[in-house]
Amino acid sequence: MPTQIEVLLDKMRALEDELVDELKKQQEEFSYEILKRRVYFEEKVIIRHKEYAKQLFNYIADAKLKHILSIPFVWICIVPVVLMDITISLYQAICFPIYGIPKVKRQDYIIFDRQYLNYLNIVEKINCAYCSYVNGLFGYFQEIAGRTEQLWCPIKHAKRIKSLHSRYQKFIDYGDAETYRAKVETARHDFKDLE
Repeated sequence: MPTQIEVLLDKMRALEDELVDELKKQQEEFSYEILKRRVYFEEKVIIRHKEYAKQLFNYIADAKLKHILSIPFVWICIVPVVLMDITISLYQAICFPIYGIPKVKRQDYIIFDRQYLNYLNIVEKINCAYCSYVNGLFGYFQEIAGRTEQLWCPIKHAKRIKSLHSRYQKFIDYGDAETYRAKVETARHDFKDLE
């Protein structure tokens, strides 16, 4: 019999599915389709979008000084992020096969699709690519970490967690020593839903 937490986690997954359905409706509303990971707009939409593009000179001229001054601090973050990307990707490539953990697909987390928006100028597109990479990478990291945690320590926390990773529902309840000892090996290797 599922616990109340499992029931709630199932409801969260159902809501995520509902969100995906709503996004598909939005896709129809804004006249685009996705084929082989590329976004295609109807020609009339492309023309309309280009009318909303802000010219590069105006974009830079309208920028606030504090935003311009902060640019080096935003972009310097790319260095540790790329190093983390390399490190975590190597960790997954080497350790996941050893542990029998299914690998996380980067393409499920790092999505580059905003370059197809003709109402963005080149600077906006570069900024969007940066945000897509970094935020997608952190989601990728969280999934790798969640799968690792499932293997090494599949125990729920006593304290509230702001954001649960996708593997958390597989964990054993905090304080349930009997179930932990009886089912820890099963919990550690329960990746059937990913196959």
